[in-house]
Amino acid sequence: MTQQPTDLDNKAVFEHLWGITKELYQKLEARFQLHPDSSTQDLQQYRSLDGNINGSLTTFSGQEIDWLVHSWLGNPEKSNFSTMRLTTWLKSHIQVPHLAFEFGTLPNIFFYIDYVPRTELLTDLEYLDRYYEPVNQTFLKLQDDSRLKVFTSKSVYVRLFQSPVSLCYTGAPTFETLELTRTLAHETLDRWLTWVDAAEPVPEDAREALAARDLLVRRTSAERDPGNKFAAQMFGSELTDKLVRSLWGGDRISH
Repeated sequence: MTQQPTDLDNKAVFEHLWGITKELYQKLEARFQLHPDSSTQDLQQYRSLDGNINGSLTTFSGQEIDWLVHSWLGNPEKSNFSTMRLTTWLKSHIQVPHLAFEFGTLPNIFFYIDYVPRTELLTDLEYLDRYYEPVNQTFLKLQDDSRLKVFTSKSVYVRLFQSPVSLCYTGAPTFETLELTRTLAHETLDRWLTWVDAAEPVPEDAREALAARDLLVRRTSAERDPGNKFAAQMFGSELTDKLVRSLWGGDRISH
């Protein structure tokens, strides 16, 4: 008989999840040339007004990557809440979807894994079939996984932002759930890397419009994040505004 996995303490869960983001980042770093952006250098270590919540945020860009954010927020030794993200926004030379990972503890494990569309999926059926149909079976399988509970945002914008095959769930803080999260994350990244390598170039005369759309989506998703109001309570409005700008590159130095 297999033993039922026991719940892990919050610090262990946090370290596992942050370890997953570092594994994913290392794969990205091995594939792309990434240069840290100095506009967020002072956010590599920051803390809440009361000193109880710490965070770290670093940003990168490169020849193929327009903006990459790798961050965490929380205090796993004192709080059940933590969140971390690794988001990769491509430049407009190709139209492969952007890549989004967000993990956290609520205290249950939370994960959001998605390909961010760069066109209108209702009408661009070739794009839908190429990039979203391959994930549909995984999406349907997880819907029936008794270890997981679908996470539905209360925000209309957040639900609109998510793709039709978005993997967004909570689960018990167990080693089993963490390993499932790790497997899904690596499968998602590995598939995405094959798309990047095989992508046809976007015509030169279409790149400016695509880049403008990308920036609008990135900025809007950062500014409309429902967590911003809670961040303002923890960090004050000035630091929160800077954190939000860092997510979309509002203060960026490199281009």
